Amino acid sequence: MSVYTTVSAGDLDAWLVRYPLGELVDLEPIRAGIENTNYFVTTGRGRYVLTLYERLPADELPFYLNLMAHLARAGVEVPAPAPDRSGALFSMLCGKPASLVDRVDGAPRLAPHEHDCTEIGAALARLHLASRSYGARLANRRGPAWWRRAARAVRPFLDARQARLLDGELAYQAGLGRVTLPRAAIHGDLFRDNVLFADGKVAGIIDFGFAATDAFAYDLAIAVNDWCSRPDGDLDRSLAHAFVEGYRRHRELTPAERAQWPALLRAAALRFWLSRLHDLHLPRPGELVHAHDPAGFERILVHRADAAPDLPGARAA
Repeated sequence: MSVYTTVSAGDLDAWLVRYPLGELVDLEPIRAGIENTNYFVTTGRGRYVLTLYERLPADELPFYLNLMAHLARAGVEVPAPAPDRSGALFSMLCGKPASLVDRVDGAPRLAPHEHDCTEIGAALARLHLASRSYGARLANRRGPAWWRRAARAVRPFLDARQARLLDGELAYQAGLGRVTLPRAAIHGDLFRDNVLFADGKVAGIIDFGFAATDAFAYDLAIAVNDWCSRPDGDLDRSLAHAFVEGYRRHRELTPAERAQWPALLRAAALRFWLSRLHDLHLPRPGELVHAHDPAGFERILVHRADAAPDLPGARAA
């Protein structure tokens, strides 16, 4: 949520004419994140988040925005996109595809407790259950093919130890047999800063820019790596147990998902180590840009590769 494209009040006034939302009252840039340009927008009729999509091609946006609308209708804690007068969920603003979604009141849990992990685990399971009836499909653009391309791009910036870690993990992932896991639309980036809490409950799951059709258990592994890791990268077993137990309140994992859990944790750590390396060493020009430190996910990958834990609390087949 950086600002790569500057939007003036005049630009937005002209664009908002297509929406039945009243006149612009306030426009404020959001100064966190790394993928898109985001602003808080207040109009005469409500409060919204404006997103200008910096990397996503316009032909992929219906997948993300219709998914959010589908999940919101199903009762999942997801802000609904605002349609314009024609029913469209996005249009061009300052040369970029842009959308408005309802603004959610709440704050992220950046230092979560077990209760928080249980709550978001349950919300993620409800998201997965609802996504099974979402008919659109989209390949994961940050999947294994991208890992290999990103690895080549960042290799010149790695020391010998990091290069060995990267090569070893790519070889490990490539050597895994193909296993069919339950899949449909996933969030793909369910980090602590993409979940808003209010009164101890999940109020909003935001930032669907990495949503794709992929394995539910991989989505769970992505979230557990972020929500349940200690600063040294090791897994906090208590938090991980709470997260998985929350998930299992609504959706039990299959034997194949349980068997693949250690490899999925490693895959999720590799994907985010690579993306943060890429953003750090090969950044795009932008205003208010914030790149996350890749060292955290390097530590997570080291721990998962050394001794990836079994799925906590899951029942045996």
